[in-house]
Amino acid sequence: MLARGHWGIENQLHWHLDVTFKEDACRSRKGFSGQNLSMLRKLALQIAKATPDKKISIRKRLYRASLNSQYLLQLLNNFKF
Repeated sequence: MLARGHWGIENQLHWHLDVTFKEDACRSRKGFSGQNLSMLRKLALQIAKATPDKKISIRKRLYRASLNSQYLLQLLNNFKF
């Protein structure tokens, strides 16, 4: 039962990384670039999830943050480092 819950979390994380960031299509191969990009994607995902606004999808939150610096600051302020 515990293992099933763990895999559910892993699958949900991978799904978000693949759908939101298209991680499976990334072809970074030189040095540690793949690991570095993966870490940055996971950080961005956690920052987007920390926002209490549940009406907007994670992809739309990230897109809105790329266009609006005030919204980006709001996302960063909601995330506790």
